[in-house]
Amino acid sequence: MRALIQRVEEARAEVDGKVVGSCGAGYLVLLGVAPTDDEALTRRLWDKVAHLRICADGDGRINRSLLDTEGEVLVVSQFTLFADARRGLRPSFTGAAEPELARHLYERFCELAEETLGSERAGRGVFGAHMQVSLVNDGPFTVLLDTDELGRGRSPR
Repeated sequence: MRALIQRVEEARAEVDGKVVGSCGAGYLVLLGVAPTDDEALTRRLWDKVAHLRICADGDGRINRSLLDTEGEVLVVSQFTLFADARRGLRPSFTGAAEPELARHLYERFCELAEETLGSERAGRGVFGAHMQVSLVNDGPFTVLLDTDELGRGRSPR
């Protein structure tokens, strides 16, 4: 599983010109699922995202988490995080999970965000839809997390 996190002032996802999800100051999370991912990894990745200290404190130091700042999150499914363009000019997406698994784990990640932050602070895109995603990046500040780097069975923090 991969999460590309962008610290934002605001973000929104639209389908056919209609806003389907949005957030204020916090994170836009682009989430990709791999074939070997499961619910345990989904929870560990959410915990890492929620506690990741990439927000400024009162002194301007990057020392606070989404939870510390009472920030918001918008989660958008993004299978292209598993694009492989090592050979040729057309990327392969065989590293991404099949849609059924990807949808299940994406929805579970969104549910965890809603359980932690409350539904008013957690927005989501529409799995599998063609979306227009807009954001005001704060920094810019972007971090890529990969569950391969979290290690199975270890604490995410």
